[in-house]
Amino acid sequence: MGKIAAGIVIALLVGASALLGQPPGQKGPPQSETVRQGQQLVRQGKVEEGLALFRQELEKTPDSVGANNAAGTALDLLGRGAEARRYFVKAIDAAPNPIARIQAQRAMAMSYAFEGDCANTVKYEKLAFEYYVSTQEFYQQGETADEAARVCIDSGDLKTAEQWYKIGYEAGLKEVNIAPDRVSLWNFRFENAQARLAARRGNKAEAQRHIAAAKAALDKDPKMAEAQSVFFPYLTGYVAFYSGDYKTALEDLLKANQNDPFIQCLLGQTYEKLGEKDKAMECYRKAAATTNHNPPAAFARPFATKKLRG
Repeated sequence: MGKIAAGIVIALLVGASALLGQPPGQKGPPQSETVRQGQQLVRQGKVEEGLALFRQELEKTPDSVGANNAAGTALDLLGRGAEARRYFVKAIDAAPNPIARIQAQRAMAMSYAFEGDCANTVKYEKLAFEYYVSTQEFYQQGETADEAARVCIDSGDLKTAEQWYKIGYEAGLKEVNIAPDRVSLWNFRFENAQARLAARRGNKAEAQRHIAAAKAALDKDPKMAEAQSVFFPYLTGYVAFYSGDYKTALEDLLKANQNDPFIQCLLGQTYEKLGEKDKAMECYRKAAATTNHNPPAAFARPFATKKLRG
């Protein structure tokens, strides 16, 4: 998988997850067998059982960064954010190197994201962003900024989301000797974000202009489009939903990634608007079962769980 394909997850919501506090593309300290077994249990939906193994590991090695991150993530999935963040603090403090510290900081950011807390998510994403500024890793600056922006738009803080999408876009384009398809990628991402922001603000015409610009970016760069075209029906479905065109929203969202928990929630809401409650509940059941620890899951698992509880 190339760099572009590997990096698309955070900003545009679909793909490999930052599971158990591990940001995509980053490697932390090696995990113990106990932690690996716990992670497998979490992936199977046995979150409480996984948490028990993480705590078992921490009884032996209380400064284990991996076990602390994993325990915090499991607790977030269980809706116990305040308890989760005590483990992330330990992971940050025990981190043996900057990358491990960034992983723990971004896991902490996601913990706040599970509660829709844009401000504290940005606080911890900014720490990672500033590290990448110090190392002049422009692509990672863009990724981190977009991750913060994504949480904020989902939480309804559109002003902060807009600010961080712009920061991410400008940072990403500063990459030395940037490849043409990487430029196209950042252009597509930015137009995607602007379209969603406009739709959330009720500006249908502006949203459509940005959709057209995003489509033009895809058409102009077939290489970039190979990895990114999958996000286009999500974008058009998202805009249609927030524009009140639920029939179009359904048609487009059904062409998007059906395994993405955020899209499952958006489909659930669309079905509700169309009066199809049973289909909506099925979408929410799928979304509530996600065990990822990334922006889509941070919105979807709490939202869907609340819907299912009525």
